[in-house]
Amino acid sequence: MKNLDLQSEKVGERLKSIRNSLGLTVEEFYRPVMKSFNNGSSIENNKRRLGKRLAKDIIDYYRINPKFLATGEGEMLQKGRRRPVDSGPQTQSSEAVEAPVPYYNLRPGELQQRPPADIFADSTPEYYVNYRPLNDCTAYLPVYGNSMFPLFNSGEVIAVKEVVNPDIILWGEAYLVVTHEQANNMIAIRLLHEHHDPEKIILRASNPEYKGDIVIRRTAIKTLYLIKGKVTRYQL
Repeated sequence: MKNLDLQSEKVGERLKSIRNSLGLTVEEFYRPVMKSFNNGSSIENNKRRLGKRLAKDIIDYYRINPKFLATGEGEMLQKGRRRPVDSGPQTQSSEAVEAPVPYYNLRPGELQQRPPADIFADSTPEYYVNYRPLNDCTAYLPVYGNSMFPLFNSGEVIAVKEVVNPDIILWGEAYLVVTHEQANNMIAIRLLHEHHDPEKIILRASNPEYKGDIVIRRTAIKTLYLIKGKVTRYQL
């Protein structure tokens, strides 16, 4: 891979085409080489960089032609059979931990205007944060307002991780909740609490001055992001 540029915007697109040619889902393709296989979608959509170590692991595992990945020229795969997906446990790359996470300087109003399917779509990260304990996250976002004081202060930066299975919720933890029309496309950071009706969820501010809970139906939630941690701007 020497002298090959794997930071091109087209690399993710080419990875997706390779994956599709092999007839594999995102999970099937990335799980053997990444601890957080769902980050594969972010790489394919050019929202997360493909690190050198992860690139090497993917190329070696599937015997991908590095020139095709870098330039789109030549055959997708090298000659010889690729390693089968079900060949047993593999040594997972630490790249999933070491890959930096994009920071998006988006205000709540900007998030509100975005399609709930992917609130980070069509956004360009201002920079990438390489803080290993949170490198399995989806994105960093700034905190605005004081509804979640003292848990999160305005000006701090939160690290959010997309929830793969929204049926499994850590009650009492803070989430970024993305809803669709049924809940007026609301996007909010709130503590989630169990409702006596299993079809509903309670959203609660941590600031005691914000009285009153928000109750929504589970079906109104489009995407959930667990807030795994926070940093202050001077730490970035």
